Amino acid sequence: MSVALMNSILKRIATGPELSKDISRDEAREGMRLVLDARVDPVQAGVFLIALRMKRETDDENCGMLEAIRAATRRATAPVDEVLDIADPYDGYNRTLPASPFLAPLLAACGVAALSHGVESMGPKYGVTHRQVLRAAGLPVDLEPEAAAARLGDPGIGWAYVDQKAFCPKLYALAGLRSLIVKRPAITTAEVLAGPVRGRLKTHLLTGYVHKPYPRIYALLARHAGFDSALIVRGVEGGVIPGLRQPGKVFYYHDRGEEQSMEFAPADLGIDQPMRAPQIPAGLAREAGQDDEVAGTQDNEAVARAAAEAGMGALAGAPGPTRESLVLGGALCLWHLKRRDSLESAARAVREVLDSGRASERLRHQRR
Repeated sequence: MSVALMNSILKRIATGPELSKDISRDEAREGMRLVLDARVDPVQAGVFLIALRMKRETDDENCGMLEAIRAATRRATAPVDEVLDIADPYDGYNRTLPASPFLAPLLAACGVAALSHGVESMGPKYGVTHRQVLRAAGLPVDLEPEAAAARLGDPGIGWAYVDQKAFCPKLYALAGLRSLIVKRPAITTAEVLAGPVRGRLKTHLLTGYVHKPYPRIYALLARHAGFDSALIVRGVEGGVIPGLRQPGKVFYYHDRGEEQSMEFAPADLGIDQPMRAPQIPAGLAREAGQDDEVAGTQDNEAVARAAAEAGMGALAGAPGPTRESLVLGGALCLWHLKRRDSLESAARAVREVLDSGRASERLRHQRR
């Protein structure tokens, strides 16, 4: 049955840009389940993943794949009422120094239980990831979902990172196949909504995008996955923190309703930076002119160490673009979660937390 089903699916989705046909949500779910369970040939699995992307996935296909991924996900509930799930790009950063790995401890110090998740390395960018940066900072990156959930409930910690290999090993096992595919497969969009740790009452999503069609798609999938609210940011390299120089835009919904949008100017939050994001130190950056979707030539380990140093410094109150990135990202989250009634007041609250040293304390307690 599994072979016949996959053969039927591939005959329809892999016949070129004009003749390919869509499949149903149930077929997408069952096809993805066959891939996750390794019940079809790897060649068929690879064709399934890339053919859906090449013909462009439908909403039903995206929802079906997400259902299969969530069914394979090991999930835990944190002993807190609300959790913010930070879903940054799994393939990381290769043009800028990421500040987002330190957004979760900052938000924890602001009273928001927060979780980030990802992998060690993922194509096609093979950029610097949350796991690499947090490990360079001496922080735990191999927690099981239950242990991560417990740390969200610890009043001295309030945040954690959990890796895909811990919460969805079947999906993590596809990393080699995905490397052979080279381009982004269909599951890239859905996998960040697996939701490995939930809140007792509500779970909120924070994710990023670059291309214009994706806010609607992420909002659709977030509602389908049961996220009570979502904040979808047009961020640097598709991440969760916007640029520091230019006006920004976010999409969001509350109570699983329809998405809305908001534009803002970093200058209104007191942000005055000559660069749009923290820069990779000279000598560590990749060669100029490479495509963002192609693996860079930088030394990821060295860049991760630089990002860790900048992030730890920012949480301890050091000025600079990493701090301002955290102010911007943190303010958007506090505003979205209705902890503050304006971006300006949210930015002031974040700066007060950074200056107080409370955010830095969250790192020390996490290392225990």
